[in-house]
Amino acid sequence: MPKDFIVAIELGSSKMTGIAGKKNLDGSISVLAVVREDSTSCIRKGVVYNIDKTVLCLTNIINKLETALKTKIAQVYVGVGGQSIRSMKNVIIKDLPAGTIVNQEMINELEDTNRSMSYTDLEILDAATQEYKVDSQYQLDPVGIQCSRLEGNYLNILWRKSFYRNLNKCFENAGIRIAELYLAPMALADSILTEAEKRSGCVLVDLGADTTTVSVYYKNILRHLAVIPLGGNNITKDIATMQMEEKEAEAIKLKYGCAYTDSNAIDNTLELKIDDDRKIESRKLIDIIEGRLEEIIENVRYQVPSEYLDKLIGGIILTGGGSNMKEIETAFRNYTHISKIRVAKFVTQTINSKNADINAHDGTMNTILGLLEKGDYNCAGEDITNDLFNAGQEPTRPTRVNGGNPRPGVIPTEAERKAAAEEEARKKKEKEEEEARKKKEKEEEEARIAKEKRENNLLNKIWKSAKKIGEKLIVEE
Repeated sequence: MPKDFIVAIELGSSKMTGIAGKKNLDGSISVLAVVREDSTSCIRKGVVYNIDKTVLCLTNIINKLETALKTKIAQVYVGVGGQSIRSMKNVIIKDLPAGTIVNQEMINELEDTNRSMSYTDLEILDAATQEYKVDSQYQLDPVGIQCSRLEGNYLNILWRKSFYRNLNKCFENAGIRIAELYLAPMALADSILTEAEKRSGCVLVDLGADTTTVSVYYKNILRHLAVIPLGGNNITKDIATMQMEEKEAEAIKLKYGCAYTDSNAIDNTLELKIDDDRKIESRKLIDIIEGRLEEIIENVRYQVPSEYLDKLIGGIILTGGGSNMKEIETAFRNYTHISKIRVAKFVTQTINSKNADINAHDGTMNTILGLLEKGDYNCAGEDITNDLFNAGQEPTRPTRVNGGNPRPGVIPTEAERKAAAEEEARKKKEKEEEEARKKKEKEEEEARIAKEKRENNLLNKIWKSAKKIGEKLIVEE
């Protein structure tokens, strides 16, 4: 079994997925193991609400992966998503002396100021730079340009602090080290969107079980991100109101569900079979499914900022389990009035796997595969053996696989933020001590100069007096 593999975990509303894969030299990924745990009792709308049950699911996933790999897992990559994630624009302005040339340090200052912004009950997960305004001109890279006013425009990705803390606490309690936290929608976008789509403008819609995530891209930059608390489960629950269990409703949805049916093709007398004793009206089922889908699609359209509505040359890209519903493209065309619709069934990377869920190419594994592709640190620990003398040894220090580099969308863990805050406090203290030392030296120097001046003034007075007396004596003589 190879000793250089990546492990990623996705915390979904209906299932928690763990995956292990090896990156090959040709850029492809070989999937080594895939495990799933039911997460309906601990995760809602993509957010942890039961810490103990989440810890149990995480522990089960790690144990199953380690058994399959016959190797301890030293760390994992984790995707963050779910309800309450939102984007908010922010502008930071810096006035400069006339004729100042912008340098990288000024840009870093703006970014640091933006990331230090405080939001009530919200945590900044990531910040996407939109553009810079240099005097009256907009620039993507202002370094080297002369100006007197520099303005940074940012898109801050926010999440509730309590959700962020709960997530970190779950992994801490489970004893699982996080290699990197990634913003799942950004990892997904990088894996299924083409450069042309990102550049020309597009909307990525991830139709999940409990949530629908909307990401808007233009000129290769994330312009808006929102998570709508509606998904496929809402359609299932609506169908269940027709006097049936949710499990039966889900089966009905998968078997007969259609996102759009032409009114001329509807048979008002047709009845669909639930079981041997029960049937439901086809017309009523169509109305329920289309009614809820219309609400979801209208919410998606509402999330697209007005300034980009006429610039979406790349169209709408659909993915996730909900994108498998029949006529889903037609429904989006009708309600958004955007003709270019694409369903992304699989990621753009080459994936080698024998797993049926991955090879199904139905969009449900796109996010976890996107997270796996992001990994560039080796997650392999020690071999699992019966050697009591090796048991409990610390795993070897993880190293990067194929020399990869950190990528945008990485979210610092709570431990990393704490370490960064301590480092910042240390630097601040050193700076204050240095400033205090310089101030003291300056004061001492000023006092010395003042003393010398006083002494010189006294000597001058004595000299002048002696000179006058001497001159007087000479004149008198």
